[in-house]
Amino acid sequence: MPAYRVYCLQRYQQSITDNREASDGINRVTSVREEFDFLSALINGFAEHWGSKCEVVLHDLKDQPYDRSIVAIVNGDVTGRKVGDCGTNLGLEILRGTERGGDQYNYVTQTKEGKVLRSTSIYIRDPEGKVIGAICINFDITDLLMAEQALASITNHSLFVDEEKRVDEVFASDVNELLDTLIQQSFQHVKKPVAHMNKEDKLRGIQFLDERGAFLIKKSVDRVAKFYDISKFTIYNYLDQARSRREADISGELQ
Repeated sequence: MPAYRVYCLQRYQQSITDNREASDGINRVTSVREEFDFLSALINGFAEHWGSKCEVVLHDLKDQPYDRSIVAIVNGDVTGRKVGDCGTNLGLEILRGTERGGDQYNYVTQTKEGKVLRSTSIYIRDPEGKVIGAICINFDITDLLMAEQALASITNHSLFVDEEKRVDEVFASDVNELLDTLIQQSFQHVKKPVAHMNKEDKLRGIQFLDERGAFLIKKSVDRVAKFYDISKFTIYNYLDQARSRREADISGELQ
């Protein structure tokens, strides 16, 4: 990739952030379609550099309807998407104006199959600052998390805090934020990404959430079912099993 093209792209993104006028060359970019060859080469370069676990997506948010915004994608098996598929809710929020923060870097998300991704979303804007496209990088770190845990067991050192010494108090501004935090804590409790969990692992996660009152939150079952990639019926089934186990444990302690 020519170095001057990378420099121009960086200058372009900086000019939007700082509210300065972009360079004359970048100001001529008015659509993803015009710069498709360059942008396609760019995403291929990212994917080649980081390997098969790194999905890189190019969205055209000007000349394509949102339900078919993906115009180029490399390693699409990471999220199971292809050219002609739609973008995510984050893109919708940007287009709607709900989210005004702009580019997002190095955030963690999860696929419906339970893969853990570290992601970056960079929005391409025209000379007037209107979003016309996006480059999204999704790196599958699921196996790396499992490897980290395996290495910790070998070195007799764990990144997870001893549960007996840990006091977790969550200061959240709303219950949805609180529920998301509890769900993430349940993953840490099980010490596996959802994609590697079996039935017993998921049951332990549901029991963890139940003991911390997560299911007192309105519509929590729907959200937990989505994150654990199981049905609402399965959630209720697991809750019955978890509560029966807890009652049995309490009875055993009293005897």
